[in-house]
Amino acid sequence: MMIVKKLFTGSVMGAALGFSLSVSADTLRLGHVTPPSHIWHQVAERFNDNLKEESAGKHTIKIYPLSKLGGDDQMINMLQSGGIQLAVLTAGSLSNRAEPMNAWFLPYIFKDVTDAADATSHPAAQQMLEDLREHKLVGLGYTFAGMRHILSTKPVTTTDDFENKKIRSFPNQLFNDWWNQLGAAPTALAISDVSSALTTNLLDAVDVDLDIVVGLKMYQQAPYLTLTNHMAFPGVVVASEKWWNSLSDEYKDMVLKSFKEAEQWGFEKQAEAEVANLALLKKEGVTVSEFNRKQLHDATAVVIEKYTNVNELTKDFYLQQTQN
Repeated sequence: MMIVKKLFTGSVMGAALGFSLSVSADTLRLGHVTPPSHIWHQVAERFNDNLKEESAGKHTIKIYPLSKLGGDDQMINMLQSGGIQLAVLTAGSLSNRAEPMNAWFLPYIFKDVTDAADATSHPAAQQMLEDLREHKLVGLGYTFAGMRHILSTKPVTTTDDFENKKIRSFPNQLFNDWWNQLGAAPTALAISDVSSALTTNLLDAVDVDLDIVVGLKMYQQAPYLTLTNHMAFPGVVVASEKWWNSLSDEYKDMVLKSFKEAEQWGFEKQAEAEVANLALLKKEGVTVSEFNRKQLHDATAVVIEKYTNVNELTKDFYLQQTQN
């Protein structure tokens, strides 16, 4: 009887342990707005692979690209309520709530993607992540799309070519100020609608990174690429504060470790992608031209002065980057 009782007790304890493990295992949801070919999606996949390995398969991330969970604003609402756990949000959308994020879009403060990635270590860049707590978000880190250029239906070689041109621009006041300074008409449009708008002449050009150009094959409608290299475009990887606060310290450390490796991997991968994307576009017959940056000096100075004067953290970031 004693042996039977011990066996029974052991089996119950084993079943209870198995039940406990099954309850604690989870699948996290992560949303973003870019196509699966984009570097942000690749970073999310790397994050998932790392987390599965760190947790021996106990924790996984299901990734929803191309706004399948909604746009940035919808995802922010879901994060705040705990409806989803993770997201890659555009710094442009976050800047509508957290103004210092505009610092990332100050024109011509970065040489290239590697330079922008290095800037994530600036104290001001880390403070931006910490301040997201005010919006019930936990900033884990950054991931970068390529630098911004101009893709157009007709050649763009001087600032005169911008005059009255309808340019798809990210819906953000700093972007609008930049293009207004150049005499263009910044036009807000969902990225998924850009290709058709180029075909029907609703747009003349796109302010865009090469990842999106390649991923959505925009060059088929707009075969002229002008390498202006005028801004960086980071995504910010965030967690729901409501979800994050429910985690053990061990789980938090596991998530952070998994993401930080993916973050660094993404920085290196994007630097390689810049070269590969440009080579692919040339191979596809896109006409590629350089742009004399001196033509943009006055517009650059106006935008930098405006945004560094209205926000102290934006100014700190600018000084840490330019005086580094």
